[in-house]
Amino acid sequence: MSKNIKFISLCGMLGYGYPIEGLKRAMKEDIAFIGVDAGSTDPGPYYLGSGKAFVKEMQIRRDLEPALIAAREKDIPLIIGTAGGSGARPHVDFFCDILLDLAKKNKLSFKLAVIYADLDKDFILQNFEAGKISPCGPVPELNGEKIKNCTNPVGQMGTEPLIAALESGADVIVAGRCCDTAIFAAMPIMKGFDPGLALHCAKIAECGALCARPVGANDSLMATIGEDYFIVEPVNTTKKCSPASTAGHSLYEQPDPNCFYEPEGKIDMNNSVFEQFGERSVKVSGTRLVPAVEETLKLEGAELKGYRTVTIAGISDPVAISKIDDIECKVREAVAANMSGIVDSDQYSLIFRRYGLDGAIGRNIGANKTIPDDLGLLIEAIAPTQELADTILSLARSTALHQSFEGRKATAGNLAFPFSPSDLQGGAVYEFSIYHLLKIDKQQAIFSVEYTNL
Repeated sequence: MSKNIKFISLCGMLGYGYPIEGLKRAMKEDIAFIGVDAGSTDPGPYYLGSGKAFVKEMQIRRDLEPALIAAREKDIPLIIGTAGGSGARPHVDFFCDILLDLAKKNKLSFKLAVIYADLDKDFILQNFEAGKISPCGPVPELNGEKIKNCTNPVGQMGTEPLIAALESGADVIVAGRCCDTAIFAAMPIMKGFDPGLALHCAKIAECGALCARPVGANDSLMATIGEDYFIVEPVNTTKKCSPASTAGHSLYEQPDPNCFYEPEGKIDMNNSVFEQFGERSVKVSGTRLVPAVEETLKLEGAELKGYRTVTIAGISDPVAISKIDDIECKVREAVAANMSGIVDSDQYSLIFRRYGLDGAIGRNIGANKTIPDDLGLLIEAIAPTQELADTILSLARSTALHQSFEGRKATAGNLAFPFSPSDLQGGAVYEFSIYHLLKIDKQQAIFSVEYTNL
């Protein structure tokens, strides 16, 4: 085993951009591989359910091409995780089409490994009935019908399938739904470096230079893993890591400041030490892996719940704003009455979000509400068909526009609309119905690797 291994995290998300000059500067170092996360559940369940990418093709091309060329020039692996945004087969195939086109354009030859993360619904159902599936946090109860109604269910792979691809000599790895850490920890673990340090380093590196200051994920990070330490340093010379910024990012999206969990086990940070190492880098030591007694696989699946239509309006009448609860209640009653005999009220959702008052945090903000000068009102209808959603929203919007309330003097409209048409179709609405953990023996038995020599 060599004394250390050095790699580049291209940016926090493929498609979010990064300075190309920084990549060129980093490639002058002895880099073992380039890794980048290409997806997330942050934008919600729509993209998994619909099979559509939330990062556009032009963005992917812009970020992928220089990294692909740099990796091939240096003859090092390029590892991409959660390709296409959500990591199901439609996303991976969309991404691979772009990759292959760029390879052809630049006359590149390499061994491509594609790891699909899709899971058969019968496989999930069998394991559910066998009692091997449990919730991943406070999620709705799972049942057979929800499993059958899911589109594009996936499992979130750890390092094992990526290590298999690397051991087979893959030059470029395109993985479906993937743990962010697996992208960066697979090669160090395969090379024999401490898995606890490798996974902790990967946890920090997954967001590019987000651990540095000034903060920003759209920049590259260089990481070096040694026998009992790792070092992180932003490629951009205007940024620097500090012990506080690096330790802070170790807690990213984690409920416990002392540890986080990956398929490989518990990454224990109780004894982690963060030290300034040079002007812009931080050295970390003391992290260890507590191997999982029983390996689990996170499952994700989204179910079609209906179709959405929205309208956005502004209210500046202080009396109307003070009576917004009453207006909303009367609008709901009027819509239910108008839709009676067409669709029952329990078959659709009518949601009012009052931005400037309580739109972001909900209605439980106490009795001491102050009346703002302006209120942004977003009305949303979700129904079994787009036509019904359009109709319900149209009724709600027109009723709210002219709804009377105590203290009202003018008979003109209550709302000001910034757009015409005022009603905007949102299309299909998906909901995560599978967000669970499955007990498994080996990931390699679930995720297979497909190879192509270009």
